[in-house]
Amino acid sequence: MYKSQGIGGFYRGVEVNIMRACVLNATKMGCYDISKGYVADATGWKRKDPRTAFCSSFIAGFFMTCTVAPFDMLRTKLMNQPTDKKIYSGFVDCLTKTVQQDGVLSLWRGFVPIWARFAPQATLQLLTLEFLYTSFGFKSI
Repeated sequence: MYKSQGIGGFYRGVEVNIMRACVLNATKMGCYDISKGYVADATGWKRKDPRTAFCSSFIAGFFMTCTVAPFDMLRTKLMNQPTDKKIYSGFVDCLTKTVQQDGVLSLWRGFVPIWARFAPQATLQLLTLEFLYTSFGFKSI
């Protein structure tokens, strides 16, 4: 790869990967915080209750999948381009061609497997975060 594309070849798709990371974390924390309020109101549990954290993190995992799946699709396409010829010139070109060829809904292809990965991951991360906050005397999210 280095011979044909130089050092830039190792960074194919890095832009979309950075965008994906920003969207993923913003969605995770934002949806988690909002859903904690809804879960607490609907169930009568306190915001610090582990059951509230569990349900809220599962909900956050669903919305993470909704917002991140298109970035995963585009990132995969950009990073898997052949090294000898470029199919896409960048993020916008990849997005445009993908939607034109396969339709808008193709951006969410693989939704269930992605959610099956995100839901447990978000649940473990956020439950651990709540545990650490409580353990060290910080205010809960």
